[in-house]
Amino acid sequence: MTEVNNILLTRRFFWFFSTSVILYACGFVLPNYQWLGEYALFTLLILVVLDLLLLLTIGKKPVFERVFNERLSMGDENPVHLILRNESRFPLFFELNEGFPDFAQERTRRFHGKMANGIDTELKYVLHPKRRGKFHFNDAYLFLKSFLSLVERRIIYKNDDAFHVYPSVLQMKKYELLVFQQQKTSSGIKRIRRLGNAKEFEQIRNYVQGDELKTINWKATSRKMELMVNQYQDEKSQHVYCIVDKSRTMQLEFEGLSLLDYSINSSLVFANICLLKGDKFGLFTFSDKVGTQIPADRNSSQMKMVMDALYNQKTKFKDGNFELMQTTIRQKIKTRSMLLLFTNFENEFAMRRALPYLQQINKKHLLVVVFFQNAELKKLAFATPTSLNQLYTGVIAERMITMKARMARELKQYGIQTILTAPEELSAGVINKYLELKAKGNI
Repeated sequence: MTEVNNILLTRRFFWFFSTSVILYACGFVLPNYQWLGEYALFTLLILVVLDLLLLLTIGKKPVFERVFNERLSMGDENPVHLILRNESRFPLFFELNEGFPDFAQERTRRFHGKMANGIDTELKYVLHPKRRGKFHFNDAYLFLKSFLSLVERRIIYKNDDAFHVYPSVLQMKKYELLVFQQQKTSSGIKRIRRLGNAKEFEQIRNYVQGDELKTINWKATSRKMELMVNQYQDEKSQHVYCIVDKSRTMQLEFEGLSLLDYSINSSLVFANICLLKGDKFGLFTFSDKVGTQIPADRNSSQMKMVMDALYNQKTKFKDGNFELMQTTIRQKIKTRSMLLLFTNFENEFAMRRALPYLQQINKKHLLVVVFFQNAELKKLAFATPTSLNQLYTGVIAERMITMKARMARELKQYGIQTILTAPEELSAGVINKYLELKAKGNI
């Protein structure tokens, strides 16, 4: 990180200088007071020289350090710490203009304060990135003043600190804790009661109070002369895929994130849960052409491969080719799998055009179609109208909400599992459906 130094004159200097000049000019009218102006100018000169010595010669350059995670989570609050270390023998007053990344320029925001000598000053703020990709911080500008405040020293910390914005790792960790530490109900994850017996035998162990009586192994009990029970584990190594639509209908934005970005964040969360549950996870993307293809697996490098693939997804403003997607699935996925399709139908015509291909996929696999409710439409539909224009807007919004619900019902009538959800509730809805289907033994 290189540094550039400049010396600037402050407002206090100009105020004193203007006053001294006025006093000196008054000396021509009142000769007896001319010495007062000369004394003021001479004193100002001495103080400026002293201030320069304090800032440049005696005072050392403060050390500037930016501490951040090189992998930020898209759509989440990512903390950034700024550390200023004053190595001078006296305190300094500062103003810091941080070099915010291009997507988060806060030109009116500055940090002010006083740096005690020999003590680190820590400043904090959060970045809320809305796009994936590689970004850079810009130059940071630090303005220093001594207690005299007649001149200030500007230090430009030139840097090329780079970071990458990935799909939300914070959400991934959050839902991992919710699912596996029984903290579900407070954050939208439902407690699912297991139905049927979609489990694999694991071992025989001693009976513990609370075990179900139907799991008692009577043969082992008679041999051991004490109660023994069969212990089961969830079926594992089942194939689960996320199929992400990258077409133009997924470019609609809510709270700064596109539906594609919500789907990518949710896919990462879902992949982590599936792999921790022992299932094999794979990924497909498509628009007018098929994009990423990652076969289902659960090896140690699968999560990294999925994360890198989601990070590199590019948006396309073309219509989704469901026929090509169905053909690719038929050719590439031979084992019956759970397929989670993230898409968005603009109207019933678009849904019915894709329906034959969805039915073909659902014959050989367990297909779950995920599409989105428009949260803004709900606000318009349920707002109290105060004008005729607002009344018309509310009616149209209500019709569009009803149309989405009608599409979800129609898909269910054809035996296709459906999730109709608001974007911010996507991850919780997907995990609930996955746990529900596993509990029912459908996968």
